[in-house]
Amino acid sequence: MKIISYNVNGIRAALKKGFADWLSENDFDIVCIQETKAQPEQVDISEIEALGYKAYWFSAQKKGYSGVAVFTKIDPINIIQGQNNEKSDFEGRTLQLEFKDFTLINTYFPSGSSGEIRQAFKYEFLDNYFDFIKSKQDKNIIVVGDYNICHEAIDIHNPKGLKNASGFLPEEREWVTQFIDSGFIDSFRYFNDGPDQYTWWTYRFGARGKNLGWRIDYHMVSKTLEDRLKRAVILSEAVHSDHCPLMVEID
Repeated sequence: MKIISYNVNGIRAALKKGFADWLSENDFDIVCIQETKAQPEQVDISEIEALGYKAYWFSAQKKGYSGVAVFTKIDPINIIQGQNNEKSDFEGRTLQLEFKDFTLINTYFPSGSSGEIRQAFKYEFLDNYFDFIKSKQDKNIIVVGDYNICHEAIDIHNPKGLKNASGFLPEEREWVTQFIDSGFIDSFRYFNDGPDQYTWWTYRFGARGKNLGWRIDYHMVSKTLEDRLKRAVILSEAVHSDHCPLMVEID
């Protein structure tokens, strides 16, 4: 089973850049996208549905902002929108699909880069999210998405110069450490320990061409699923967004 996580930075823009064609050229089972920036009725996904995917959405109430969706060839047994938290659910940040032997949670974590108000919201979100996930840890869980945090120095191109940047602050990085220690595996690092492997690049300064990036997207997998992990890769050749997709494969 191949599971994709991809911040598409607007599903309509990604479709215009060949997103559906890219899906048709691959054999992914579940595709989790973040930052859809759309309501379902605003998007023609007939090409995606023709590939055998069913679509599930949780959009922000503010149009053109945030939002998550999952396209899956495997039928879930239950779908839950949101975290039962008014502030984060208003922004359409979390979508859960329960399958027979695991639960998939697709999340678009807030960015704090626009200033102190959003950074404070990000910290509040992280605190609430930790409790939200902890309440579900009697199940096999895969928590995918754009976390908007680089965990270690190896995950960012300039750790010294960016040490005070939102997304690489000590408190954020410690939250990821605690999250992993609570019973998860960072699936990409489980298989890959090399540097210069990123999932996001600013559109400025020719950053992607120079590989001046950040690894802020993850598949966090319950330790109970460790023996089912087959591989995890970053698919940096896909260029429908300022992010690129990543894949985890599980038996």
